[in-house]
Amino acid sequence: MEKLSLSDKEWAKRLTPEERAVLRDKKSEQPYTGESWKSEEAGTYLCVGCKLPLFSSQAKYNPGTGWPSFWQPIDDKAIYYKDDVGFFAKRVEVLCSKCDGHLGHVFNDGPDPTKKRYSINASALKFVPEKKNAKKN
Repeated sequence: MEKLSLSDKEWAKRLTPEERAVLRDKKSEQPYTGESWKSEEAGTYLCVGCKLPLFSSQAKYNPGTGWPSFWQPIDDKAIYYKDDVGFFAKRVEVLCSKCDGHLGHVFNDGPDPTKKRYSINASALKFVPEKKNAKKN
């Protein structure tokens, strides 16, 4: 996969201040504030920075944390992981494979079949609704 590498100035043009704070500065949005945390609409969640497909609504569930959560990515190659030591705990950071954007964290307290909870900032995601089949006459 070809990497997307932009300057800070280019990222500032491409992203809103909130998106930039999450994706580039590794901040976290407040829980229950993102547009997609409780959405049940069918579709695909893309990286807001580079539009790489990351998660399907079919793997989305609501653990009650206030952030969009998924039990698996669309493709294991779409994301990568880094140890995140700080904030008084060791966590596993989830990043976009194409633009290296911070997405959120993954935890081992999710549902079957993976037992994973990908807790992702809504500000890091762009939702694309599933296209409805048009009726043919």
